[in-house]
Amino acid sequence: MKAVRERRESKEIVVRALHTTQGHDLDVYAFFIKGADIVKVADISRVDRDESDALKGFQRPEIRTHVKGIIDYLSQGDVLFPNAIILAMSPQVRFTASRGTRPTGDEGLAQAGTLTIPVNEAGERVAWIVDGQQRSLALAQIADKGIAVPVVAFISDSLELQRQQFILVNKAKPLPSRLINELLPETNGIQLPKDLSARKVPSEICNFLNRDVNSPFFKLIKRPSDRTNSEAIITDTAVITMIRNSMNNPLGALAPFKASLRDGPDLQSMYRLLVNFWNAVRAVFPDAWGLDPRQSRLMHSAGIEAMGVLMDRIYGRFSGTQGSYEAVKKELERVASSCRWTEGNWETLGVAWNEIQSTPRDIKKLQDALVRAYTTSSAS
Repeated sequence: MKAVRERRESKEIVVRALHTTQGHDLDVYAFFIKGADIVKVADISRVDRDESDALKGFQRPEIRTHVKGIIDYLSQGDVLFPNAIILAMSPQVRFTASRGTRPTGDEGLAQAGTLTIPVNEAGERVAWIVDGQQRSLALAQIADKGIAVPVVAFISDSLELQRQQFILVNKAKPLPSRLINELLPETNGIQLPKDLSARKVPSEICNFLNRDVNSPFFKLIKRPSDRTNSEAIITDTAVITMIRNSMNNPLGALAPFKASLRDGPDLQSMYRLLVNFWNAVRAVFPDAWGLDPRQSRLMHSAGIEAMGVLMDRIYGRFSGTQGSYEAVKKELERVASSCRWTEGNWETLGVAWNEIQSTPRDIKKLQDALVRAYTTSSAS
């Protein structure tokens, strides 16, 4: 009686699907399903150990910040979501092929029909998420429950096969951060998650600095797409980080030009300020400018980021107005005698010039040394 009652209470989801076979006659289906329904038909097989210490499952634990980022993106309104969720499905699902003649030119790679998927209780569902755990959890939490999500599913009860597919679809390295940074300025007209949106403006300004002949950084910045520029010596990540830090600091030199509720960011004002400051840097430290980071720590990631903090301090003295080139140059000259970019030892740090590395600790120490030298000189 219990079994009969459970069958009666069981529900089903029916979708149009394409069927094909791969490998050793492994059934594979492609279809669309409501985003909120994925977690109704599929369980997450989290990696764990059973009582005998045997490994079970294959998924990593939920990453809350990742899920929240996806939720924020999907909640923006009309968004594009073409990323397919990959499921392993039990043979309990049923496929019924559509009748009719094959269209002219059809090579017969797939057969159309309907796929019936039982909806069971958690822990007893007929599918397991192989790829798309965080996306599936996010889709279940957004207000728009009807967003159509592409799914590719293969039929197998084998945990070994499920793990194999999980490893294969996740083994490829994610896009390098520098490549993402370079691509972001070209993503006009589409909505981006908050974490990517925050990287777009700094990367766009970095492009300007590298391409403008009037910029002190002209052709000096390494970008992933520019592999033939032998003059490039500064990593774009350092420049982007310097810009982003100044924008995000409420007292930063670039903060006043960030986007307001009505207007977008004032890129031109940001760019003029950066060119003004770094032209002054080049003038004050001519022997250290334009050299390989191994020869000059001013061109090193640590030097670029630390000087960005000093930039914020210097412009803070101008009461919110943009200082002239000469005014900025005069302020920079206050710290020139304390800097050891190409030789000697940093007296306040007790380390040689080339011992400064691109680590959070060294960058922070260099920032503090520059600010301390500037504050001391200003007070005298």
